[in-house]
Amino acid sequence: MKFDITKVANVILYMLEKNVLHLNDKKLATMLFLIEYNHLRTYSEKVFGEEYIKGKRNPEPKILGDIFDIIANSKDLDEEDDRLYIIQELLDHLDIEVLTKANYIELQFIKMEEEFDKTLFSTKEMKTINSIIEDYLEDTPRKVANATFKNEKVREANLGDVII
Repeated sequence: MKFDITKVANVILYMLEKNVLHLNDKKLATMLFLIEYNHLRTYSEKVFGEEYIKGKRNPEPKILGDIFDIIANSKDLDEEDDRLYIIQELLDHLDIEVLTKANYIELQFIKMEEEFDKTLFSTKEMKTINSIIEDYLEDTPRKVANATFKNEKVREANLGDVII
């Protein structure tokens, strides 16, 4: 399965609609991992087509992590770079505010005119998405990240290993 930024953008819109608290790039990335991991375990298929690598604090998305880094650090990309298309597709659905904190940069998502398109997701996918949103609706990014270590695959992986 190929990485689907349109589905990612729409699930962000859905999370904003559902008033997921503390939603920043870190919490989003971890929730996307949990959606992908649980859906893969239950239905043997991915929702977003992302690959996750074990980081120090939580699983990190390979493609989306790179995209967030480019946005956070205002990196210039060549016109031919495929990542430019991914960023544009994401920004076609929502706005991203870059907040510079004392020791890190945080991305926050802002809903614009676009509405969540539920037709992009199957009933099974929506069941998985809703389950994760319900479980972590009010949790901080750190608490959600800690929840990933309940998964045996995450605990057993070495730093830098592909988890899914």
